[in-house]
Amino acid sequence: MVSDREKHWNKVYEKGEITRLGWYEEKAEQSLGLINTCGLHPSDCILDVGSGATTLLGSLLRAGYENIIATDLSAVALETAKKRLGADLAARVRWVVTDITSPENLAAPGEVSLWHDRAVLHFLIEEEQRQAYLHTLREVVRPEGYVIIAAFSLDGAKKCSGLDVYNYDAAMLTAFLGRDFELKKAFDYIYHQPSGAARPFIYTLFRRLR
Repeated sequence: MVSDREKHWNKVYEKGEITRLGWYEEKAEQSLGLINTCGLHPSDCILDVGSGATTLLGSLLRAGYENIIATDLSAVALETAKKRLGADLAARVRWVVTDITSPENLAAPGEVSLWHDRAVLHFLIEEEQRQAYLHTLREVVRPEGYVIIAAFSLDGAKKCSGLDVYNYDAAMLTAFLGRDFELKKAFDYIYHQPSGAARPFIYTLFRRLR
C-alpha cells in the first residue's frame, strides 16, 4: 500500500523539472567536502538517504567510490536519478525504494561506512518517526563509520514542499544521535534555491565511536 508521504513525493517528482526543484544542487559541494575528510576506501559502503535525483551520486562514482546505496521513498525520484546518470553509471548503484523509518532490503547490519542525509530528517516531525530513523541509522552504520546530516537550521524555513519541518542546530543533532556519536564538524550554510530564495542549513559530520 502506498503511503501518503510516498504519494506526495512521487507527485513532486512527476510534476517538477528537476533543476527547478527547491532543493536542487548542480554540485553537492558541501556534502562532498565533508565526505572527502572521512578517508573512505573506494569499496566502503556509502548510503545516500533520501537520494531523490541528486547530483551527488555521479560525483561519487566519478571520484572512484564503488559501493553506493541510493534510497528514497519515491520510486519516481530514483527512476529520474537513473536516467540522469545514464545506464552505465546507474548500474553501479544499488537502488532501494523504501521508507527510512521502516526500511526493507536497505543494508546489512554494520554494512554502512558513511550515512549521508541532506534534508530528510527535518521532514520527520513526530518523535516516533525520528526514533525509527535513529534505529535504522544505528543498525546499519558500523562502529567508526561516519554520519553526515544536513537539515534546515533554527533560522531556516518552517515548511518545505508544503510540509512542516523540524529545525535543528548542531547541539540538537548531537543530542539526537547520542553518546555513541562524536561531532567532528559543523557549519551553517546558506543554500540558494533555483528561484534565488535563501534556505539556511546546518551541516554536521559525526563519527560513530561504538
